[in-house]
Amino acid sequence: MSDHHAPQYVDSGLPQPYHLVRPSPWPIVTAFVAGLMMIGAAMAMHDVKLGEWPVGQHTFVLGLLGVLAGMFLWWRDIVHESVVEKVHNKITETGLRYGMALFIASEVMFFSAFFWAYWDTALFPKDAIGNIWPPANIQTFDPFDVPFIMTIILLLSGTTVTWAHHAAQQGDNKEIVKALTATCSLGLLFTLFQVYEYSHAHFGLKDGIYGATFFMATGFHGLHVIIGNIFLFVCLLRARKNHFTADRHFGLEAAAWYWHFVDVVWIFLFVSIYWYGAGGGH
Repeated sequence: MSDHHAPQYVDSGLPQPYHLVRPSPWPIVTAFVAGLMMIGAAMAMHDVKLGEWPVGQHTFVLGLLGVLAGMFLWWRDIVHESVVEKVHNKITETGLRYGMALFIASEVMFFSAFFWAYWDTALFPKDAIGNIWPPANIQTFDPFDVPFIMTIILLLSGTTVTWAHHAAQQGDNKEIVKALTATCSLGLLFTLFQVYEYSHAHFGLKDGIYGATFFMATGFHGLHVIIGNIFLFVCLLRARKNHFTADRHFGLEAAAWYWHFVDVVWIFLFVSIYWYGAGGGH
């Protein structure tokens, strides 16, 4: 009988044609700290304090650290199941593929909300902002200055992560290490440029609808770049341990899917917010 249909005995003692994961605390723990992070972000935006203590900012940081810890611990268990216990088969991989695809679909809906908020005001400016877009009191970024450099960096990282994926299809872990080193370096460079851009902004999150949509959309995209870079860095560490083969490399493939999604979102952000938002559509 092929491995695809071979029954595997799991903790329940019942034969199954696929791997059933053991009870894990990480899904509910990660969901809890992710909620804590979002509550902290909302509190920070409203300057919620206890006396002089910026409780919102600290709650956000605590939640973010919890999410990062949950990611590492959850991935650690999944990698152990695949590499050490070898309980992942083709059916398991199919389930992981569906899960990743649905996760990215949920992220599309997440960013759609920001684009909807932006375009609703950009196409139909309200009286409160003088019926013009961008608002007269906003000094926008030159789209062909730092934002254009950031676009080139992210597009280059898309080519290097594709290089890593092709190397994985050949089972060449040394080539994967080279490609992911380049990708992670470019991702870090993008983040540094975004920090530089934010530090030179002439408007803030509270400066009306333009500032709110700009920082919410680009800020959450920046957070996704950081998360994606961590995802790729984990794959880099795994490649150094020769975890990937020509037949078993979905962890890297999922990271590549996520990174390409981040690339596409940035292109929409560049055209919508940086180019059109700077008057490029007028």
